[in-house]
Amino acid sequence: MTKLLIADDNLQITEILSEYARSQGYEVTLAHDGEEALETFHQTAFDAILLDVMMPKKDGFEVCREIRKTSNVPIIMVTARGEDFERIMGLDIGADDYIVKPFSPGEVMARVRAVLRRMEKSADAKANLLQLGNLSINLDDFQVTLEGKLLNLTKKETELLWTMAKSKNKLFTRENLLNSLWGYDYFGDARTVDSHIKRLRAKLDAFPHPEWELKTVWGMGYKLEVHDDV
Repeated sequence: MTKLLIADDNLQITEILSEYARSQGYEVTLAHDGEEALETFHQTAFDAILLDVMMPKKDGFEVCREIRKTSNVPIIMVTARGEDFERIMGLDIGADDYIVKPFSPGEVMARVRAVLRRMEKSADAKANLLQLGNLSINLDDFQVTLEGKLLNLTKKETELLWTMAKSKNKLFTRENLLNSLWGYDYFGDARTVDSHIKRLRAKLDAFPHPEWELKTVWGMGYKLEVHDDV
């Protein structure tokens, strides 16, 4: 269940928003001043935060700055003020969105869903992008760059490199790689791994990569060995 923190000293607003959010399937926690908001934030991992600017003890800007020291949780600033400089300041200190009172609960929740979708897309993109020193592998478009140069790798060579780079320094037997990349129903010779490794190594060795190497462990298999942690 998506966890939402609503921080606002206006009890009527928090009641309306919390009821609407719960009806949409969110788990809601309330805070009524800036200090309570920060204390609650440090106790629970929230998926999104609605943060009023004008709160007692600590205002929303101060709370946002403190949260951004340790977390990238989506923050939507909420205020009765509509001045441009306040919206700009809120975004500059790390807020993901800004909504001005008066508003409808439906609009607020639409903003919450929007920032959550952006976070999911960002997470997906990072999950398919691997950086290891001067090596970059992107599984979304199967592009591999080394020293900033695009390598002409096949799909299987890219998958092979990704598998070993993802688990750097781990030894993979030929059978491990066959099962992972070709599937259990592959009936070919295990030496197909050797030929793919040979072609992949030739393409990689065309550029310097002193931090790591695609290493053969004789009689056992292969690994991408990192010399210094990169």
